[in-house]
Amino acid sequence: MLLSHVLGMFTHPDEEWSHIKKEHKSPLLVYGAYVGILALISPICAYIATTQIGWQVGSGPLTKLTPESALPLVVLTYVAMLVGVFSLGWAIDWMSKNYGSHHDNYFAYGIALTAYSCTPMFLAGFILLYPEPIVNTLVFLAAAGYTGYLMYDGLPIVLGIEKERAIPFSGAILTVALVYLVITRVGTVIVWSMGFAPQFVTG
Repeated sequence: MLLSHVLGMFTHPDEEWSHIKKEHKSPLLVYGAYVGILALISPICAYIATTQIGWQVGSGPLTKLTPESALPLVVLTYVAMLVGVFSLGWAIDWMSKNYGSHHDNYFAYGIALTAYSCTPMFLAGFILLYPEPIVNTLVFLAAAGYTGYLMYDGLPIVLGIEKERAIPFSGAILTVALVYLVITRVGTVIVWSMGFAPQFVTG
């Protein structure tokens, strides 16, 4: 089962990357049995935290979102995560041709590299059940750092790229990821302006 790779990403990533390369699972299977499941963690935890638990800023009042306004937002978040993994995976596989790797017509290696590297980010979603902004930010920053390490570590193994070329390739991947982040932020503003803005409840 693909979910068995979760623990390996934290305990012995090099061996896990070797197993993943040998498996060469189709992107559809990776999505259905790995990304599609783990990507649910953040939206579900965010929905529970924002509608049932609430958060406070300093000594201010307890703030929550109405369930009606939170639901479409978490659904869109889930969709954005799925699109993000696919887009970055496709970009990695396409760019790999310029870094000494072989292009995969099914984008299987690029998507697998992205999907499994994002494991820390997926699991960090559990921290949203403790809706403290500073704590949430620190946990996600740590998860993002380890995600970057996993990506760098997996490039030579999964895509067969030389170690010295993995560093500039990682920089190119980061650039693509930042572009997608900006696009999602702009998309958020557009979605909110279309009537999907969050509705807050205090007290």
